[in-house]
Parts: sequence; structure tokens; C-alpha cells
Amino acid sequence: MSISRRALLSTVPAAALLTVAGQIRAGKAQAAPGDQDRLIANTVAMLAGTPESNARPEVAGKLAAIEATARTWLQALDTAGSGELFKGLPLGTSDPNLKSTSQHLYEIALATRVPGGALNGDSAIQARVLEKLRWLHENYYGDQSKGYYGNWFNWEIGISTDVTRTLALLADVAPADLVTAYVASMDAYLRNGKNGDVDLDSRFHTGANLADITANRILQAALLRDDARLAKAVADQLTVFATVDPYNLQHGVTDGYYADGSFLQHASVAYTGSYGKGLLTRAVQTIKVLDGTSYASTDTVVPVVQRWVVDGFAPLIFEGYLMEIVKGRAVSRTTTGYADVAIIVEAIVDLSGYSADAVALKSYIKHIRQSSRATLTPTSFVSPVSISRYADIMADAAIPAADLNPASRSVAFNAMDRVVHRRPGYAFALARSSERISAYEYMSGENLMPWFQGAGAHYLYLAGQDHTQTFGVDYYTTVSPYRLAGVTAPEEARRTIPELYGTLWYDNPALGFTSSSESQNTYVYFPVCTNEHSGGAVLGAYGAAGLVLGDDAAYAAQQAGELPGDFVAYRNAEATKSWFLFDDEIVVLAAGVRDSGRAVTTTFDSRIASPSDVVSLTEGDRWLRYANDTQNTAVGYRFLAGTRPAPSNTSVTASRRVVRTGNPDTKVTKQVFTLGVTEPAGAEAAAYAYAIVPNASAEALAAYEDCRLTILANTPQTQAVKHSGLGLVAVNSFTPGDHHAERLVVDGPASVLVQTTRQHVTVAVADPTTKRDTVTVTIHGRTLRAVESAEGMRIRPVAGGTRIEVATRHAYGRSFTARLRADQ
Repeated sequence: MSISRRALLSTVPAAALLTVAGQIRAGKAQAAPGDQDRLIANTVAMLAGTPESNARPEVAGKLAAIEATARTWLQALDTAGSGELFKGLPLGTSDPNLKSTSQHLYEIALATRVPGGALNGDSAIQARVLEKLRWLHENYYGDQSKGYYGNWFNWEIGISTDVTRTLALLADVAPADLVTAYVASMDAYLRNGKNGDVDLDSRFHTGANLADITANRILQAALLRDDARLAKAVADQLTVFATVDPYNLQHGVTDGYYADGSFLQHASVAYTGSYGKGLLTRAVQTIKVLDGTSYASTDTVVPVVQRWVVDGFAPLIFEGYLMEIVKGRAVSRTTTGYADVAIIVEAIVDLSGYSADAVALKSYIKHIRQSSRATLTPTSFVSPVSISRYADIMADAAIPAADLNPASRSVAFNAMDRVVHRRPGYAFALARSSERISAYEYMSGENLMPWFQGAGAHYLYLAGQDHTQTFGVDYYTTVSPYRLAGVTAPEEARRTIPELYGTLWYDNPALGFTSSSESQNTYVYFPVCTNEHSGGAVLGAYGAAGLVLGDDAAYAAQQAGELPGDFVAYRNAEATKSWFLFDDEIVVLAAGVRDSGRAVTTTFDSRIASPSDVVSLTEGDRWLRYANDTQNTAVGYRFLAGTRPAPSNTSVTASRRVVRTGNPDTKVTKQVFTLGVTEPAGAEAAAYAYAIVPNASAEALAAYEDCRLTILANTPQTQAVKHSGLGLVAVNSFTPGDHHAERLVVDGPASVLVQTTRQHVTVAVADPTTKRDTVTVTIHGRTLRAVESAEGMRIRPVAGGTRIEVATRHAYGRSFTARLRADQ
């Protein structure tokens, strides 16, 4: 039931989107009579539902929730004190309070437009909302000299979204002067734009943020009956749908979706699970809002969004849970990966109504429901209409449950330095960083201890488990930030940004450091690293990834004397690391592990369990098994070379507030299992090789045949493994010159996988630096000829073997694959 990625890509070239946007912007697509009315009606139906959707019993819970929320805020409106519109939300200096105030007015207005709702059509409440909107504008919003304190997002996006939707819901009764006054103010608050409008060259007007701003401006245009504004807003939003070409950036923007399914926001943060999720939602909502108007571009846009789902989201969702590696600072929030997926499911439900391959999407929705350990509650959906559509899908016996992922899949998101490796019994997710991708993201008191989250941290999700019991906020709360699974880190005590500076950012306006300055982004919020080697290759369902650890940009700039004297930056440890991704095991190699002057710890794995869970550790010769007998899960570790790691399982109690200032001060207690090796300060560079074996039994580990795994090389120059059972040789090379592994010779930095069967030799090659023009691999032995090969591969006989030359220029780390056969 999977959708062909090749077919999708062939039907929606990015140029088509930009062409449509240009035509609309140039006025070649004219508004039709009734477009504005249709736009507003579509918006009201999306937010409040229709008589048909709201008559459904499945929607009753949503209607009750809307009414209860409205009554709560009506009561708070009645009991408000001086200087506040709602009790407990004083206005004038707090932009979060102003944002909450606008949201609560929207929530009250929404209840008055819900067909079948108890407050539907209540003109007195509607008049009161409009009165309070006017009061809010006159006293706390309209004066530009008093506004725009705090977070730019609230002023350019958050408050505007609430107010615009409120005015759309009450469009029939909203005074024209109130609408024009608010729109003029909202335009004026686009201070990161140009002349009160979107600026596609602004670093603030990109990706999900641009989609939010333009969605608001589309609706504002309908309220004003302004065709020119509408055309430009639609055209601006269409640029978000174009696949990012890193070698031909539009407006210098790196934010958005890439050809390999990666998504970036904030220029360099792997962010599918937060901003990417928001962009998906907003994009589908715009498709719904523009439906039936002359601005609908369904044939062009829907296949693009469907590709986001297939290549961008599906690999990252395991048993209904969204993986941590793409959530940025949101990993520190108490929202679970299951709740994240509920938001994505609503978007897929609505997208299926426009897709040419709706059955595949609907089948995927059923698969998520069937495989998830958490109950998906559609009451959390934004739209009552989406709830009714979801109920129809679930009730349709003709739609089978089917994953968009094949049972075995290895995905290299090299454009965002991430890897996902899936098998029926587990999913393995890996987070890396480089000079292109941020080492971590901290911001606004969120994700206070992020330092090593992009330094090879991994997450092993085991089938059948409640994944909130293994990862999520409690993982970061109770596991030491220096002991995240897979990380090599120095032994030291780092301080959080609030601890260092007494504020949520480094405040030094005289030297360009303000809460939202580029310097703050570059050196505090989400610094990239200094290493260029981070990437890997995929061959069918197998993969390889390599990483050379580097310092982040802040430490490099500090050492160069480019930062103020009171700015604190930290130096990382050194190591070269590889992950080879097979069926039953993930083989990890580390070499050159060292740190001058400090002890350094390499953590093979860290896992958490509830205090009441029965956890057992079983050890044997060169192996260890961790089992949570209560959850019926287990992970085995086979030690292939190097110092045997020391296991520990201790009870840790901590407050969720240690990772995010806005979290409730809730104490959590977990059993924390760690397995790792600590090298003392001044020790010689160390090397380790081990296999992580998901779901392993003690018997299987004891009987493990080391002969099927051979470490061919483990140095800072070359790391290579042979898996005899699969006929696979996997090589990561990190330095210039020739690198030898079995019968392979790899020229320069590369990632190579070669699988040999009786009939064929299949080869995958990638450039993990993204900078090489050509990668050359020589296979010694009988001469091979190409049966099929990717464009850009040249295969020719040489003395003693076969040479494969791969044109990797502008490939951005993607794999090139060829199938070869020996001459008879």
C-alpha cells in the first residue's frame, strides 16, 4: 500500500510551485466573484464544524470541550480586575498574557459559531467579544510605541492568528472599522518584514513561520475584500512548498523540506517533529481554506505535502510515537510523542480528502491507530469536520491498516544529520551534527541541558512498549546529559544559560546579543559544529553512518577571540564514530576517543524504567543483557573489541523543571541503566567496538557467533565491518588517501556498503562531507559489469578488479547505488 516516492517526485518539480506563485503574484490568476466569502466560510467550517459533522456522535466530545472552554473564560471575563481582561492575566508588560488573552477571546467566539452548540448564535456573547477586542486594541495593542516587547513570535504570529480567526468567525457582525484597525496594527507589527508585509529575504519569514504569517494574511485579505493582498499572500505561501535545493537557495533560505525528507527550521535545526509538524498542519489547513476558490492549487500542492508525509514523517513515527531526534528544544516539554502524532494524523485525515492516492493515507491512519500504545483521541483535533472524517475512515472495513514504511527500512536524512533504521521489532534513531546542522537547540528556558543531543545520541524504540516509559521528558530529566545513549562526553560540570547569565539568554546589546539577534542564534540557541564529516550511505534496508566529533561554533569563536570575555563556551571531547545498521544488530565503532586534560566517558547505552519495574542484568563472556521483565523488553550488548564497559542501574529522582523552566515542578523517579567506559585524564586515545542487539535473549547472546561480524578496521582514518551472514562489507573512511577494507579500496572520505550474493554485487556510495566532486571505490577480484546503476556512476574494469567513480558533486550526501555482475 506504499506510495512510490519516484512517482511523487516526478510529478511535482519545485519549479512548478514557483511558477504558480509567480503567476499569482503577477496578477495572472485573478480572484473570482465570491472568493472572499468562500474563504471565510471554509475557515468557519474548519474551526467550528458544519451541521452535518457536528450531528455525528463522535464529535459530541469536541463540542462539549469547546463549550466548556468558552464558559470558563466567560467567567474569568466577569471576574477580571483592573488592567486585565481575564482574571489572572494582567496586561501591559507580559506578551504571554496578551497572547493568552487573544486566545481566550477566540475560544469564546468559536463557541458562538458551532452548529449544534449550546452557545451557537448567541449575539450577546459575540457583541461582548467584539467590545473586548476593541478595548484590547485601544488600551494594550494598538499603540505601536508600547507594543512589541518580549517574544517577536507573539507579535508577528501568535496574537495575529487568534485575532484574525476571531474576526473571521464574527465576520457577519464585526464592525468594519474594528477589522481595519486590527489589520493595520497587525501589519505594523510585522517588523521583521517589509512595509507591513512579508519579506521573503527575512530570516524570520521562513518555513513554518512564513506559513503561519501568510495563512493569517490570506484570511485578513478576505475580511478586507483586498484581492491584491490575497494574491500576494497566497504566492508567498506557495514558496514554502518548494523543495529546498541547497545549491540554489531561494532568498538564502535553508528552512523547509529537502529531497531526502529532511526538514530544517531556524536555518540549521532538525525540526520535523515541531516546526515541521506545524508547517504540515498549516499547509493542509490552507488547502482546505482555499478549496473552491480561484487560488486553489490542489494538483500542484497536494502531491508535495503527501511526499512530506511519506518521506518526512512516516519514517519518524514508530508505533504511533514521534521520535525525539527531530523535536529540537521541544524534547523538554511534557507533551508526548503520541500527542505529537495525533496532530499529524489530523493533517493526514484532511489531506486524504484531496489526494489521488487517498487509500494509502487512510490505511496509514488505521495503521497508526492499530500499532500505537496510546489511545488516539480525536477530541484533540482542531476541526470537528476532521473528527467526522477520521470516524469514517476507522469505520470503513474496506480500508486495510498498512504502514507507509516497509517492514525493514533504513533512512538517511543526511540533509539534517539524522538516521532512522527500522525493523519489525525495533526502531533505531540517531542524531548527529556538523558545520551544517546544529549541535542542539536551547531557547526560552527550554531544553536547558542540550549539549550532547547532536553528538551521536541514539534512541532505541522496542516494539510493543509504551515509549513514554523509555524516552520523552522523563528520559532527559533523569538521565545525565553527559550520559545520553551513544554519547562521548568529557567529565565536567556545565552550567545552563540561566545559571551562567541570570537570564534566558546572553544579554549584551552593545555587542549584538539580544533575545532574538543572529549572534544569539549562532552562539547560544542553536550553534552548528565545526566538523564537516557527518553522513552515511543506504543500501536497500541497510545503512552506515559516520561522525567526527567537533566543537560547536561558540567554542571555536571564543578560541578565536571573537566573543566577549564573559561569554562561556565549552570544549567537546574527540572521537571518530561509525554506526553500521544491519537486521539483528547495530554495530558501533569508536576510535580516537580522547580528551586532553579531562576524563572522557563513552556511553554505550542508557535506558530508564519505572521504579516498580523488575529490571535484570545478565552478564556473560563478552556480552551483557539488560531486561525490563515487567515491560517484557530487552536489549543485548556484544562486546567486540576494547575495554569492557561497566553497567549500573540506579534510582534517580529529579524535577521536570531541571530541563525546562516552564515545566511543572513535578518530581519523577526512574531506574536509570547506563553502560559505558570512562577513560582517565591523560589516557591514550581509546577504541571500542560493540553490537547493540535489540530484543536479544541471554541464550542468543551466549551463542552469538562472532565470526559473522568481523571488525576490518577501527581507526580515526577508517572504520569498517564485515557481516558474513548478510554478505555485507560496510566502510566509513574519514581522511584523504586510500582506505583498505577486505577487497575494497576507498579513495578519501566516503561511506560505502557492498553486498555480495551468488548472482550480484550491489554497491552504495555516499559523500558524508557533502563537498566532494567525485568518490572512487575499487573492488578487487573478478571484473564486474553494471546491470543497473544510478546516474552519475561510471563503472569500468581496471587491473585486478573494477573501479566505480561516483559524481557526488551537489548530491548533498545522498547514496548512489549500482548492481553489478561478474563477467562469465
